[in-house]
Amino acid sequence: MSEPKRPRGVDRRTFLKSSALGAGAIAASRGLEARAADGVVGPGPTPFALSVDGTRREVRLEPRTTLLDALRNDLDVTGAKRVCDRATCGACTVLLDGDPVYACSVLAIEAAGREVRTIRSIGSSETLHPVQEAFVEADAQQCGFCTPGFVIAFAGLLERNPKPTNKEIERALSGNLCRCGTYGGMRRVVERFARREES
Repeated sequence: MSEPKRPRGVDRRTFLKSSALGAGAIAASRGLEARAADGVVGPGPTPFALSVDGTRREVRLEPRTTLLDALRNDLDVTGAKRVCDRATCGACTVLLDGDPVYACSVLAIEAAGREVRTIRSIGSSETLHPVQEAFVEADAQQCGFCTPGFVIAFAGLLERNPKPTNKEIERALSGNLCRCGTYGGMRRVVERFARREES
């Protein structure tokens, strides 16, 4: 008695192998290169300039480098903190052309030709920004890792909208998380600014 014939076709293993080969061929045909307006860049280190806190900085980075990595590892600008590295906690918040962004989810090369501002740009130990003063007075920090992100997000809001409502302030800070749970102090900061604008 002969064995039954197996139906012709593609088994799962063959399908997966051929799919992987096909995807590889498509990627190879596209060159695996990042394209910029002035031509092809990457995948190796590419020279470009970043404007960080008012200073032009020349860098040579792979196009896949995030703005957070460029700031911390290549430019020694460490105010933006790496905490979740997943665009969730807001500890790495910087202002990009005045808008708050997560530096861990923006490529450094995307920031070329734009203005990047970190916590260094809005105050100093000698002259605190009003938001920094309010955080100190309200004791709105504990370990401090999240604080620069909160302060820069709040300061960015005040630059765009000098008289925000309480709800606008809370919304502006909703993308930032505090693992120490110092939201009571941060709420006092919000209330202080809300009262200031109501008077």
